[in-house]
Amino acid sequence: MTTASTDRTTTTTTATTRTTLRAEGFSCPSCVAKIEKQVGRLAGVEAVTVHFASARIEVDHDETRVSVDDLVAAVAKAGYTARPAAF
Repeated sequence: MTTASTDRTTTTTTATTRTTLRAEGFSCPSCVAKIEKQVGRLAGVEAVTVHFASARIEVDHDETRVSVDDLVAAVAKAGYTARPAAF
């Protein structure tokens, strides 16, 4: 008796969304690290970049795992105010 074996690979593709937030309340470059650390802890966040000079936060994330409201809440937890940018 011969047993055939098949290897199956399942690939799940998730769409990554880039969300831009406008931030308020940070006044020094060390604030950047606090925000990046807090937002980066969220499950589903792939990358966080805080632009100090323009007060923008760019987040690459999986919308099925983390919402824009979750991102805003994480910035608030770090001690700052953020809202989704219009552009």
